Amino acid sequence: MMITTKGRNALKVMLDLAQHNDGNNVSLADISDRVKESQKYLEATVSSLSAAGLILSARGKSGGYRLVRQPEEYNVAEIICAAEGTLSPVSCLDVGCSKAGGCLTLPLWRELDDVIMNFLRSKTLADLLK
Repeated sequence: MMITTKGRNALKVMLDLAQHNDGNNVSLADISDRVKESQKYLEATVSSLSAAGLILSARGKSGGYRLVRQPEEYNVAEIICAAEGTLSPVSCLDVGCSKAGGCLTLPLWRELDDVIMNFLRSKTLADLLK
């Protein structure tokens, strides 16, 4: 399992929106300046977050992005998974495997996946802002 730039940027965008969570939309240009990533690259990030229902987007002069929920209602796992798709430590947990019935290592990978996901689910945006 490797959390890529996509996952890290999704978390940075969500933290920025949480820090500026005053009910107003936040422009992508402002987010880009603060998180030190290009707007072009962040467009894909906010698209993933929006598609997952984690943020709202609005067009126009006062357009931008804002959180759907309060920071304490978001866990890190859902944010990273919205960008990454999966965090499974091995691909066979996602796609299945014809050898799963006799695989002696499968229980280890399932347990590792549970540990990772439980840890990331236990952390919220509000926790990271402290």
